[in-house]
Amino acid sequence: MNNKVFIIAEAGVNHNGSIVTAEQLIDAAANSGADAIKFQSFKADKLVSYKAPKAEYQKKNTPHSESQFEMIRKLELTPENHFDLLLHCKKRNITFLSSAFDLESIELLKRLKLSLFKIPSGEITNYPYLKNIGSLKKSIILSTGMSTLNEIKNALTVLICSGTKRNKITVLHCNTEYPTPFEDVNLQAMLTIKNTFNISVGYSDHTEGIAIPIAATALGATVIEKHLTLDKKMNGPDHKASLEPHEFSKMVKSIRDITSAIGNGIKKPSKSEINNIIIARKSIVAKTFILKNDVFSENNITIKRPGNGINPMKWESVLGRKSKYYFKKDDLIKL
Repeated sequence: MNNKVFIIAEAGVNHNGSIVTAEQLIDAAANSGADAIKFQSFKADKLVSYKAPKAEYQKKNTPHSESQFEMIRKLELTPENHFDLLLHCKKRNITFLSSAFDLESIELLKRLKLSLFKIPSGEITNYPYLKNIGSLKKSIILSTGMSTLNEIKNALTVLICSGTKRNKITVLHCNTEYPTPFEDVNLQAMLTIKNTFNISVGYSDHTEGIAIPIAATALGATVIEKHLTLDKKMNGPDHKASLEPHEFSKMVKSIRDITSAIGNGIKKPSKSEINNIIIARKSIVAKTFILKNDVFSENNITIKRPGNGINPMKWESVLGRKSKYYFKKDDLIKL
């Protein structure tokens, strides 16, 4: 990826079950400069039981009388929807991704010939699921919301033992509360994951605003994921914790700027500032008139701009030497 941060626009279920809205989300993501847009692939009857409760943030953003199963069922994408969205992504030159939430959906994504599989946080302890995706030997992005280091270790073990090489896995630090309180972000945990498992890391964000993804980029995230919506006021569980298109575009630009600014770590004058060396630095110059054979002393030489003469760091080696030339005040000293 040429050190470019891979930015994923998380459409998730913000299409509200509408293929038209889903395509508009693809357009918004492509226009923002994101590298990929990610949806969710699931069958409601294989994902949640009829008695499964909603998360608190889901209760706040969806009808109280509606169960999690009823909410999820309305947000399913059909196999035909998946193929249509994949084609639309190809037209817009943006990578299509989707998180599978069950084995049947993994098979669907296999048929779409995806080269990258995203494992959502809730599946990190799902052994049959992890073994299935690991056996595909594809690139994997693993989200780790709600997990411990030991759970991450176990998930990585399953994926690697099932056939996926470690260097094809990126682990995302994540907090699954929508929105995530800033005091619960714990970005340092991303570095802990990187150092503990010697693995590529990134960050999946659910905070309000764009500050935390930018900070994660500065800390070395190679992947950034953030929810995208057309309008935060739309009905649905995730819209309020998402960015609208203009906000997402601003985040992408900021991440690109940060990535460019991080550089290669070599400390030397940059291309843009090298011409300023002569302007900002100083040289040894004549303080008064100096005749040939006069001895250089603190009485007849000083240090002033510009910086294209003798470096002032050579001050001691100039003092006491005889002048070979005639100098007027402010002339650059030559030896």
